[in-house]
Amino acid sequence: MQRILLSTIFGVFVFALVGGEPGSALMGRSERTAGRNTAAETDPRTYAIYRASGPITVDGRLDEGGWAAAPWTADFVDIRGQDAPTPRFRTRAKMLWDDEALYVAATLEEPNVWATLTQRDTVVYYDNDFEVFIDPTGTTHNYYEVEINARETVWDLMLLKPYRDGGPALDTWDMQELEAAVDVKGTLNDPSDTDEGWTVELALPWSALEEAAPDGRPSRPGEQWRLNFSRVQWPTTVVEGRYEKDIDTTEAHPEGNWVWSPQGAIDMHRPEHWGIVQFADAEVGTAAAVSVDERPNRRIKAALRRLYHRQRAHHDEHGTYATALSALNASDVQLPERDFAPTLRTTQTMYEISAPGVEGTTVHIRQDGRVWVTGK
Repeated sequence: MQRILLSTIFGVFVFALVGGEPGSALMGRSERTAGRNTAAETDPRTYAIYRASGPITVDGRLDEGGWAAAPWTADFVDIRGQDAPTPRFRTRAKMLWDDEALYVAATLEEPNVWATLTQRDTVVYYDNDFEVFIDPTGTTHNYYEVEINARETVWDLMLLKPYRDGGPALDTWDMQELEAAVDVKGTLNDPSDTDEGWTVELALPWSALEEAAPDGRPSRPGEQWRLNFSRVQWPTTVVEGRYEKDIDTTEAHPEGNWVWSPQGAIDMHRPEHWGIVQFADAEVGTAAAVSVDERPNRRIKAALRRLYHRQRAHHDEHGTYATALSALNASDVQLPERDFAPTLRTTQTMYEISAPGVEGTTVHIRQDGRVWVTGK
């Protein structure tokens, strides 16, 4: 979960934001090789979001009938993927939507529920937290991040593009009319007992989400967005009746990073690896299960993403972008179901790789990672 908070945006250095903690701790939340991962976005997790069956009161309790009928996501896994250790505690989420908002709920098993941060837009993941990431257009640009801890403290921000591509974090951006609540199943900040965990409930209003959504409007039935969830879990010990982090400073990532759709690295800011959600027109609990379609250009986008990573590696090594696809060994990037015939245009500082898509479309990617489709 890379959090490179540029001083030009925040007006202060990272250590000032976190109460004097070293900036290197914040930087350590990202793998340095994040821009070089060549893994294709082959199998993101999927979820059909049904319409809510009635009003939802955001109180963290999930006692409306619509929540009971909504399916759970698959259990969260380690952010690195299936070969990494299984998370110690179970985490699941579910979603609903209506004409007003996108609703998110999650349950986090936790025997020791604690939280310290109380000021909005502090670095919430320095506590155990739950996080939502939303890319409405699937371009990997202009996406949202919302974090919350067990004291209902929120950090919400917009990313113009991923950190790996030089994207700034608009920390001053707030999701207006956001509703957020937590219900603790136990006793917050009390080491003398064993807790069951905590439940999160969020209402993310369309009036805020439509800012980066297609055509600047709320979602429509059948549309797909890229979305992911993350949970940060710190090791703790009890000192004089209080929870304190028990961090091995020799480890680059002492915290647990557990997610819905794995990223392949300890870096949440790879939107191409997020899950795919599809907005269903059916009311929750009233229809047969809705399948999430695979959109026809998704694997072409993944193939172009592999070439994007190779261009990054080429630029790191030579100081310039490759001007020929042969320099990227592009011929070994193939799709089993169709021909993959990319073309490359390059200047001294920029490039664009395009490939024919389905039904007369063309899929594009450029040096800052933005991917888009023309000719629809």
